[in-house]
Amino acid sequence: MSESKVQILIIEDEAILAMYVSDLLETQGYEVAGVADNGAEALSLYRQNRIDLILCDINLKGGWDGIETIRHILEFKPVPVIYLTSQTDKETIERAKATFPAAYLAKPVRPDNLQISVDLAIHNYVMNRLPSVAEKETKASIPEKEASSRESILRSGDQVFIKHNYQFVGISLNDILLLEADNTYTTIQTKGHKYTLRLSLSSLLERLDYSSLVRVHRSYAVNVNQLKGFNEREIFIDTMTIPFGQQYKEDFMRHFQAR
Repeated sequence: MSESKVQILIIEDEAILAMYVSDLLETQGYEVAGVADNGAEALSLYRQNRIDLILCDINLKGGWDGIETIRHILEFKPVPVIYLTSQTDKETIERAKATFPAAYLAKPVRPDNLQISVDLAIHNYVMNRLPSVAEKETKASIPEKEASSRESILRSGDQVFIKHNYQFVGISLNDILLLEADNTYTTIQTKGHKYTLRLSLSSLLERLDYSSLVRVHRSYAVNVNQLKGFNEREIFIDTMTIPFGQQYKEDFMRHFQAR
């Protein structure tokens, strides 16, 4: 999956409101992958597209209301959900809670509340899916200088979400060219984009947990899937030349098999 904005599916049967929410999301830097006004259409769009988050009205046209629609969607594949609703009765809320939504967003929708809800929904969903080893870490074991960055990079499958300009940007791990360390900061570099985090190179490699990212120098790690070539002293990746530390050569060469 290439680098892209967070993809959002809107399920709303009020056309004017759906357009308004869509415009707000795109202004805030997200991408609307589709808009559906009924459950069957929503499920079809979800099956055919990469969706990172769903905004769903509880009242919908057709045979399924919003809650039943989300049940069908979650049976296919998990996704964070924010319910849009003007209903606050106990029965509706209890039904909705059974689908474990990330948030409820009361109508009328306000721009600031929308952005906060989307940001938190993505963050909490990915954090809850981190490997159990991460859950065992205590705050005491995390260096203070890196604590804030633990919330700035999130891993889900083969994709990471990087906090950039107040929102999470999705990046495929295989699209990472290299990591470059500078004291307590490390930069993730893809083609045309750089993201700097307050993490050491070792900590970032541990967080990403991607076997194709290999350390080749005290200040660099490279994606071996993106290599153009190398020699005893240098590694060539994209248009860049990276120094090759001899103490890292043995581990680097394990990723290759002689024919």
